[in-house]
Amino acid sequence: MTNYMKIVAKKKLWKYLFWLGPFLITVGLTVGLVSEQWGLIPLVFIITGIVISGLGIIWQSYETNWWKRRSTQAGTNALVATLAVLAILGLINFLGTRYHLRADLTETQLFTLAPQSRQLVSVLPQPVKVWVFDINQNPQDRELLENYQRQSSKFKYEYIDPQARPGLAEKFGVKDYGEVYLESGDKRQLVQTVNENQRLSEVRLTSRLQQLTNSTIAKLYLLQGHGERQLSAGKGAISQAVQGLGDKNFTTAPLNLAETSKVPQDAAVVILAGPKRELFEGEVKALQEYLNRGGNLLLMIDPNTDPKLDSLLQEWGVRLDNRLAVDISGESVVGLGPAAPVVTEYGQHPITKDFGNGNSFYPIARPLEITSVPGIEATPLLRTKPYPNSWGESDLQSEKLEFNEGKDLKGPLTLGVALTRKQVAKSTSTPQASPLPSPSTQSKTSPTPSPSPKTPQVLPSPTTQSKTSPTPSSPPSQTATESRLVVFGNSSFATDGLFQQQLNGDVFLNSVTWLSQQDQQPLSIRPKEAKNRRITLTTTQANLLILSSLLVLPLIGFAAAVIIWWKRR
Repeated sequence: MTNYMKIVAKKKLWKYLFWLGPFLITVGLTVGLVSEQWGLIPLVFIITGIVISGLGIIWQSYETNWWKRRSTQAGTNALVATLAVLAILGLINFLGTRYHLRADLTETQLFTLAPQSRQLVSVLPQPVKVWVFDINQNPQDRELLENYQRQSSKFKYEYIDPQARPGLAEKFGVKDYGEVYLESGDKRQLVQTVNENQRLSEVRLTSRLQQLTNSTIAKLYLLQGHGERQLSAGKGAISQAVQGLGDKNFTTAPLNLAETSKVPQDAAVVILAGPKRELFEGEVKALQEYLNRGGNLLLMIDPNTDPKLDSLLQEWGVRLDNRLAVDISGESVVGLGPAAPVVTEYGQHPITKDFGNGNSFYPIARPLEITSVPGIEATPLLRTKPYPNSWGESDLQSEKLEFNEGKDLKGPLTLGVALTRKQVAKSTSTPQASPLPSPSTQSKTSPTPSPSPKTPQVLPSPTTQSKTSPTPSSPPSQTATESRLVVFGNSSFATDGLFQQQLNGDVFLNSVTWLSQQDQQPLSIRPKEAKNRRITLTTTQANLLILSSLLVLPLIGFAAAVIIWWKRR
């Protein structure tokens, strides 16, 4: 064997053998990459080339002590370092392809989906597709649709040229370029029309997606007749909040209990937003009966008002404090006055679980006092900062707000609370198996004593009564329900203008959604509209800008260069 290697070394055949190895490896890689099949032929070429190259290196080392040379060691180190760098770059490229890590530094997180959008798309019950009937594919719109598609494989989108596929355009009823439709099963809905000045909106797409995938339409009633916030646009109105409820597939209607005497049976939630006058005793009893039969109520009560709801709130362990919530930290942080508390601390509740340390503020708010009541589960939603940053001011006429020991209430203050009460409606058996009277009938025939705060009264459910016809030997039947109540010591946070600020709108919409007891509705931070950053210039301003950019600034630079040159002569 040694003689054979010497003969091969004398004839210098190892040089040719060394170059044949890389050649065969290159052939094997080329065959595999071109055919995209790593079968027997490319593997044979690659393995043969590796073996030949290895033998060539061994022979060269035997002949010339190649491994002991300093140049060989330096070259080997350089080769290993190069391979290591290539391996690291390949690993980074692999991880970058498989895992997407992006940082959105825009003020309103323009290129990041809101938590509500991500949550909604990730739990889609069935496939959904967005059809964009347009020739031009705007990069910003495509990026938004790509963000949606990354959340779920059930979300797809496609750009369609209406002229190239007129049948599909006619199927959707397309009338113009730029129309965007949402399709799920046999349901189709127009999202919006995009153009150069109006790009695809996450707010509208998420809203239409929620309406399309949620078949349940809940009916909400807003009490009127006591100076509440008006529903149409105007000063101090809540029209934006009503529109937000419509986007979440709720239907709203006004309700005057002085006329109807009881809450309608189809009411999913009843909202009392900022009453300025007291409610009649019959209206309060109607709300109590509504809660007792498993209803859901949202109360937003401002300071300096007494809606006469003490008897109702006492059942739930809530008392409206007559003091004014003061927060001196908001004035220096966000420019708000001391009478507009800024809340960054939220309770552990589905309504506020995704808020983190986000800001919401409540101009002219009153604190709430919560006491424990058997059968009632209470969770504070909004808490102000601790004293001395916040307190409850008792002297509302004072021009200078200062804490007075013994009169004022030290922070932190509770400005909002969510409460639940499990109800059990019992129907007693009678020999005649006659239907039991409804709650309204009972109130007329036999007066019911006012319920105690510790033992909330439970009225029978009319629905349960109509289905129950027990015999004398039958045991009493029970139907478990749950009543929900949310109370805020402020209503201005949901008014037009303030509704879109920070998390104010999310507090309102999440509260209503939770009260409606629709588990399929996402409770999270909703998407925000992008701010308009366009600058509108007059002709004079535009000409001045062009003149300063093309003439003034270059002349200033040239003059500075001449001065520096002159001084250095």
